[in-house]
Amino acid sequence: METTYDVRIYKTGVYKGERTTTYYVRWSVAGKRWKAPYKTAALAESFRSELVSAARRGEAFDVETGRPVSMARAQQEMSWYQFACAFVDMKWPRVAATTRRTHAEAMTAITASMYTTRRGMPDEKLLRSALCRWGFNTVRRTDPNMPPEVREALRWVERNTRPVASLAKPEVLRPLLDALAVRLDGQPAASSVVGRRRRILNTAVEYAIERQLLRSNPIPALKWKAPKAVQTVDRRSVANPVQVRTLLNAVREQQRSGPRLVAFFGCLYFAAMRPEEAVAVKTHNLSLPEKGWGEITLEKAEPHAGKEWTDTGENRDSRHLKQRVRGETRIVPSPPELTALLHWHIGEFGAASDGRLFVGERNGAELPKLTIVRAWKRAREEILTERIAATPLVKTPYDLRHAAVSTWLNGGVPATQVAEWAGHSVEVLLKIYAKCLDGSHVQLQRRIQAALGAVRDGWP
Repeated sequence: METTYDVRIYKTGVYKGERTTTYYVRWSVAGKRWKAPYKTAALAESFRSELVSAARRGEAFDVETGRPVSMARAQQEMSWYQFACAFVDMKWPRVAATTRRTHAEAMTAITASMYTTRRGMPDEKLLRSALCRWGFNTVRRTDPNMPPEVREALRWVERNTRPVASLAKPEVLRPLLDALAVRLDGQPAASSVVGRRRRILNTAVEYAIERQLLRSNPIPALKWKAPKAVQTVDRRSVANPVQVRTLLNAVREQQRSGPRLVAFFGCLYFAAMRPEEAVAVKTHNLSLPEKGWGEITLEKAEPHAGKEWTDTGENRDSRHLKQRVRGETRIVPSPPELTALLHWHIGEFGAASDGRLFVGERNGAELPKLTIVRAWKRAREEILTERIAATPLVKTPYDLRHAAVSTWLNGGVPATQVAEWAGHSVEVLLKIYAKCLDGSHVQLQRRIQAALGAVRDGWP
């Protein structure tokens, strides 16, 4: 390491762009000028103060990195695994349980590209499980009951990952980004998954800059493009009312949990609820007449995250509504068919002690996600032909929400009203959910045929 005491530290520069203001700490080492960008003046001043303090102590500066020797040494020594653990720990208290799990999955995929060797490497499946479920879980990482094989796997990772500073090298960063775009079986990963992992990596890099482990973000300079994410609903997944009612009847016939789920799926289709919103509906949220149109006030959502990621130890996390601030509600309509379905459900099964409508069979326990998925999969297999079942038609319960919004739009309901009911902005609604019903193209073909005039043998 070549060092020098020829150091000059200048006044912080400020660049005011159209969207944001950037603060640059500027200094020179052995005649070479350096600068470090920061998003806030406080961060810039903090870093500048460290440079000034090091210079006043008479500390040598590294010519290659431009940093004080102590800072350069820390930058070189901190491994990616240590940093990744610090990153998820920093995020943990302020994010939802599902986001905690998403961070862990992304960090696991990234870490797999940061190994320095494969010598002595544990089984890859064990390694991924150890990282995702233990290493990148803030609570479980220090669990004294951690299995010995998991503990040893994490020790191997800690000994054999590159330093964070190596991300600045294109020969390290580019293979890492390429690996994020591939599944474990070698097939291309979904564009949404790739985009999400890249965004998390970018956030982690920004945190590394804040921790002074990187001088700047190397990702934009690499000119690596993630595959474009599909932002529209597949038209083939949107079912028409006859298809949905047939599937709901198939769910009703399933024993034992089927009858308990009919009204749940009905909320997804007739009121365009998200599954995590429907499971959180309680009796006091209902404003229903005996017959006809009613209203349902949605207060919160309970997405399934897994008990390893929630603060309560429950599988579902209690969150505010999507696209809403905490405490804000959303009112959705209850068409006569859903009103009757909900009255039947309450009369047949009642409600849990806390008022929840949709619960599991055992003592009012939470409605398991696996029960929902299995019931819907079985209904599709029983009702749809083999050819239709192979298509995306209502492949998941969430597709019922897509069908509901498409039905409203195609029925002539103003987009502003649909957006309010669905909990979306109008822009997002028209970009993603405005899809035609399955079979509605037949009417359009007839209109076109009428406009073209009568034909015989393919010719007028």
